[in-house]
Amino acid sequence: MSKHLVFMAEAVRLATESVENNWGGPFGAVIVRDGKIIARGQNRVLLTADPTAHGEVEAIRKAVQTLNPSAPSVAKNRQDASTLKLIPREEGSPDPLPKRARMLKGCTIYTSGAPCPMCMSAIYWARLDAVYFACDLKATAEIGFSDAYQYEDFKKPLDQRLIPIRQIFPELGATSYSAWKYKQDKHPY
Repeated sequence: MSKHLVFMAEAVRLATESVENNWGGPFGAVIVRDGKIIARGQNRVLLTADPTAHGEVEAIRKAVQTLNPSAPSVAKNRQDASTLKLIPREEGSPDPLPKRARMLKGCTIYTSGAPCPMCMSAIYWARLDAVYFACDLKATAEIGFSDAYQYEDFKKPLDQRLIPIRQIFPELGATSYSAWKYKQDKHPY
């Protein structure tokens, strides 16, 4: 049996368990590193009432906990032993910085359904190497989980979006931005 099949079967098992236990929708995920599952996640939105408790996000959170066993106290002197270790940007990357925190580089995620916009953003931020999914966006929409309106809304100017969004007090926000910009020992992530 191929490793891809084993990992996807576990993601789907987790998704089915979530449905059967009334924890949430049919979404499960596993994160793999060096050919082994290091984290599992399942949709737990109904269990927790947390709209961010998607399978992929849960798996990312658990992977970070697994790889950083001393967290949340990853002190500055321990960053190189954690997912915060700085690594060079990949060749051809549009990233303007030469180094960033490793995060989950070297890991792959398998998920029962194509990631929603929130989960896909988390996957990008986590720097996962690859995403494999079983059911596509069309199949996901057919069971009542359509994110099409979000993709469309993101393309619109801010003043035309479904949720009112506008900039206020930029000079106030600039205070914290300046603190980061001029911090001599900042750790890019």
